[in-house]
Parts: sequence; C-alpha cells; structure tokens
Amino acid sequence: MLAVLAVLCALLVPCVPVAADLHAVNCTQVKDAFTDLGYGPANVPTEETAGEDLRVCVPQKTCCNAEMEEKFSQRSSRDFEKLMDDTSEELRDAFMTGHKRFDDFFLELLENTERSLNEMFLRTYGKPYLQNAEVFQGLFAELKRYYTGGNVNLEEMLNDFWMRLLERMFQLLNSQYLITEDYLECISKYMEQLKPFGDVPKKLKSQVTRAFITARTFVQGLMVGREVANRVSKVTMSSACVSGFTKMLYCSYCQGLFTLKPCNNYCLNVMKGCLANQADLDPEWSKYIDAMLLVTERLEGPFNMESVMEPIDVKISEAIMNMQENSMQLSYQVFQGCGQPKPSGMSRSARGVSDTFSGRFSPYNPEELPTAAAATRLDRLVIDVKEKLKKFRKFWTSLPEAFCQEEHVAAAESAEDDCWNGLFFPRYVPEVLKDGLTNQANNPEVGVDISRPDTLIRQQLMALRVMTNKLKNAYDGNDIYFQDSSKSRCVWTKSHSHYRHDLKKITLKCK
Repeated sequence: MLAVLAVLCALLVPCVPVAADLHAVNCTQVKDAFTDLGYGPANVPTEETAGEDLRVCVPQKTCCNAEMEEKFSQRSSRDFEKLMDDTSEELRDAFMTGHKRFDDFFLELLENTERSLNEMFLRTYGKPYLQNAEVFQGLFAELKRYYTGGNVNLEEMLNDFWMRLLERMFQLLNSQYLITEDYLECISKYMEQLKPFGDVPKKLKSQVTRAFITARTFVQGLMVGREVANRVSKVTMSSACVSGFTKMLYCSYCQGLFTLKPCNNYCLNVMKGCLANQADLDPEWSKYIDAMLLVTERLEGPFNMESVMEPIDVKISEAIMNMQENSMQLSYQVFQGCGQPKPSGMSRSARGVSDTFSGRFSPYNPEELPTAAAATRLDRLVIDVKEKLKKFRKFWTSLPEAFCQEEHVAAAESAEDDCWNGLFFPRYVPEVLKDGLTNQANNPEVGVDISRPDTLIRQQLMALRVMTNKLKNAYDGNDIYFQDSSKSRCVWTKSHSHYRHDLKKITLKCK
C-alpha cells in the first residue's frame, strides 16, 4: 500500500503548476521592485508567506500582504484611467477640433457674406439700400439664428424676406402713391402669381435650405460625437475590473515575476470584461459615423454652404434688377387686382426718393469676395474630417486591442510562451471572448453582471440614435424639427410678415 501511495504522489507532484513549487520567492528582489514603483519598503515581508490575507492575488507562497495588494489596486485604477485617457485622446481631439473648425468656418462665412453684400449694395445702390438695409440684416440675422440652433423655419423665413423686399421696392417704384398696410396685404396675395423676382427666390430657397440644414446638422453631429467621446472615456471601473486589472499587472510582483509582462490573450480578456459596456456602443456608433460620412457628400456637393452663400448678393441683385425691368407691368397687374392706390400728393423728386435700386450689379468674381482663410476652406475641412471619421468607425470595439498593444501593459502576441497568465507562467490557455456585455457571462478574468447595462452608455446610445436620424434627414434635405409624425402634424401659420412687429407673429400649431 505504501508503495502504491508513493507512486501516486510521484505522478501527481509534477501536475501542480504553481510558481511557488517551481522556485522560492526572493523577497529582497520583490522589495526592490516595490520600492521602484515609488512605495516604501518597510511593509514588504522579509520572507515568503502563505498569503492567506490576500483577496486579489492567488494565495500561495508570496512576498505580498494585504497592504501591498491595496496599494497595487489603487495604482491599477490610476493606470486604467490614464490608459483610457491616452487611448481616447486622439478621438476626443479629432471631434473637438473638427467641431471648432467647421463651426468657426460657417460663422465666418456668414459674417463675410453679409459684409460683402453690405459693401457691394452700398456701392451699387447707395441711399435706397441704406434706407432698406434692415431687410437684408434681418435675413442674415435669421440665417445665423437658424445655424446656431434657433427654431427657425427656413422656407417660411425666406418667403418673408422676399415678401418684405417686394413691399419695399413696390413702395419705392410707386412713391407717388399712398401705399397702406392693407394695400401691402393685398399685394402679398399676388406674389406667387406675378413672380416679381423671377425664378431667383425659388432656386435660392432650395439651395439655402439644403445648405443650411446640412451645415447645421453636421456641426451638431460633430458636437454629439465630441460629447459621447468625452463622457464614455471617463470610465468608472467596477470592483471586479479593478481586481482583474490588478491581478494582471501587479500580482506577478508577489511571485518575484515582475519582469514578465501579461500574456496578450490574458490582457484581452481582462479588457473585454472591463470595457464590455463601451463595446456595446459599436452598432450605434458605426451607424452614426456612416451617417456623418453620408452628409459629407452634401458638404462637397453643389449645394454646400460655401458655394451657396458666397454669390448670394449677386443672386439677390439679379432678382432686384428683374423686378425693376418689369416694374411697369408689375404695377399695372397689382393695380388691376388691388385697385388704384390714392395719390400721396408728392412726386418722387419732392419726397427725395431716387429711382429705387437704380444701379447695375457688377459681374460675380469669387476672388473679390472675402472668405475664410484658404487653409481652412470647406473642401479641405471635409477631406480631413472624412479621414478621421473612417479611422474611428470601430473605435469602441478596438479599445481592448489598443490597450493590450501598449508595450508596458502586455507582452507581444509572439511571446505567449514567456508571459504572466495571472497564476504562473509561461502561457495563457483560455480562449479570447467576443466583444460586448452579453459575451462576458463566462469571462475567466473579470466578473461581469450582464443583466445590468451601464446607465451612461445607454444614454449615449440614445444620443447617437437621435443624431443619426437627424443626419439621415439632413442628407435628404429635410429638417427633422419640422417633420410630420404619425401622431401629430405641425403647421406654420402667420397673418402676413414675420418681420412686422405690428402684426401677429408666426405661430406653430400642432394637432
């Protein structure tokens, strides 16, 4: 019987894969390594112990105690936060910089276009323009208000601009008559029929509406991407993640194996457990990136904001000239429909009003118009942002690999025969899990509660979903704020002009 037991023991002993059985731990070396991390050596055991007080590192022959383990855990939390911050820095910077560049560009474009129109109209039309400059100022004020997030119906606002310009010009063209508010109200009924400005209002409305919807939605998209990246990169580690990360990075010190780096697959499983909720962003994040890339096609197309806004002064001037050239016929048709207005008792010369906008506009030359600096023109901005968007499309599922590729975090994939696996060395046996929360039920390194998705991540998923819907609408030329739904229908109503303070303002009624 004793002989049989001896044989069994001889067979069993080699099967115990424990570092303590393979070598004695040199606690002096552990103390030196612990000191190199910036800690005092006083509490490092002078001799190896059984490690019964350890909660994270495997209790076996060790040179660590509970106090050292706690310091390792605290250091692990800081290391993880720094890793997340460093790895996501390029992503966060790309969205922050992209948002600022596009926003600055569009705002500068609006300011330059308004200044260009003011200077050229003043030079061309003189006093009549000065007397009616607020009509154009109102147009740009509303365009800027829309771009910066105001609840402006672009089509309605542009209709009001052309109506107000018609009223002003009709009064100037017929200054010998007394034109009352009621008479102007009657004129408005003939706007569509008479088309005093030719096809310019219709064409410009289509171009401006699509350009501004695209520009505003794209910049909002960059802002949402920036906010999601900032919020998700500030990760809060679970206690299980802290333990798993500590075991991976620092428990090797307790066995005197501090020169060994964690096995790459071991690192991947730890990271997939710690970053499971971040990986769940991937489906919505990918859809959002695809929608952003889709909208860049509009930014590069013929209706982009730069190509629409730069010649807008020329287009408005063409409309003014068209009305002047047809002023007699237009007045006759209005008089036929609204009646002959009463004489004002004064001639044009007596009232000091010139023959309306009497100048002819100079041909359009893009080089004459002030624009944003050449280094930040729209086409270059779009090329740059497209490259960044494509690069970060799979960012959240690539985080574990990015973490484990860091030289100080894990060994190279080729070093699987000489790496720390959390217990001893040389290799890591468990297979690498798939990404996402539901795939972590049996994570061998990090305990993950798959029944409790992270609240912050859920919020970011919703933000991405909403933004993606807006982007798709913008690509189709629709403003999501004015879309009908199956349950409610919103209708814009007004008495006459949005700009008149003495009349009812535009209201939005929903059924």
